[in-house]
Amino acid sequence: MPAETPFVLDTVLLKVASRCNLDCSYCYVYHMGDEGWRDQPKRMSAETGARIAEQLGGVFRAQQVPFSVVLHGGEPLLLGRKRLAELLAALRAELPQPCGLHIQTNGLLLSDDIIDVLIAYDVGVSISIDGPAETHDQFRVDHLGRGSYTRVSKAIARLRARPDAMPLFAGVLAVIDPRTDPAAVYASLKAAGAPGVDVLVRDGNWDRLPFGKAAPETLEYGKWLEGLLMAYLADADPPRVRLLDDLLRLILGGRSQKEGVGLSDYGILVIEPDGEVQKNDTLKVAHAGADRFETTWNVHRDRLTDILGSQAYAAYHAQQQPTSSLCQACPELSVCGGGMVAHRWRDGSGYENPTIFCADQKHLIAAMRATIAQLPALEPRSTAA
Repeated sequence: MPAETPFVLDTVLLKVASRCNLDCSYCYVYHMGDEGWRDQPKRMSAETGARIAEQLGGVFRAQQVPFSVVLHGGEPLLLGRKRLAELLAALRAELPQPCGLHIQTNGLLLSDDIIDVLIAYDVGVSISIDGPAETHDQFRVDHLGRGSYTRVSKAIARLRARPDAMPLFAGVLAVIDPRTDPAAVYASLKAAGAPGVDVLVRDGNWDRLPFGKAAPETLEYGKWLEGLLMAYLADADPPRVRLLDDLLRLILGGRSQKEGVGLSDYGILVIEPDGEVQKNDTLKVAHAGADRFETTWNVHRDRLTDILGSQAYAAYHAQQQPTSSLCQACPELSVCGGGMVAHRWRDGSGYENPTIFCADQKHLIAAMRATIAQLPALEPRSTAA
């Protein structure tokens, strides 16, 4: 690998739209105190998109390792069909398979015309939906306060109705409400018909506790996730559940496939609608501006390969590894991995803390270990002819 790219880029989040047509009350972009989105253009320009595609092509040729590009927002489909097609054409020209193109959408603008564009450029689709209507509509509302479950369900049905689009349906993404019944949420998410399910805890840290968590030592999320695990294991034909699969894989000695658990490092960059290059935007959860590099980089004047080789990027990359003495002494460190970086934040000690979900993760891991221990031992394979 060339010296100027010592870190492999795994995922690029393209913030192609800085606004959203929903107003989800838990959104870390708009409701965690960071107002940076207000300074961004509403949509990424064609010129910026073309420059990003060119630069990403340079990274791919330099590192010779495929990576994923995820169109994100805000709501990425606010980009519109024409600009979406132009951007995807530019990206695919520079990033042939096996580089993956994906979109994370709330689904409200997922028309057949848009689906045609996604098919043309082989773009994986993940749709946000939080479970049954009564769960989803409590938080995922539009700017008039109306629930969005019916509209999102119609988008999923539209995608599933097209045999040519179904291979693109990568998964559904749900944010946990720990007051709900995890088995009912699991059943609802499975009914969406996606091959994969991703669940996210509510964002928070030691200074701002996550929704539904009474205190750092309480187990609201751990018990909810244990209930999800039981529903998952009882299902004879389950979809993939990324968080559970990653943890089970780690317990059995394997590797995680996504950030948040385990000790694998991931190279993640965010590119804003104006072309500014930033850290993982989930860091906004820690404090306003936590996702910004000290140097303001932009694809219009800076090379992504230079950024990946910088000391600032090296420091950001190293942040993924937990530094808390409590984490270092924990026997479950290789499985838990210290949790998401932003969830470790505390004023005064920065990120040098366990995740605010430490007790929850220990509870879930213990439940997984107990379940695995109850499995019958596999009989050794006979070597007889």
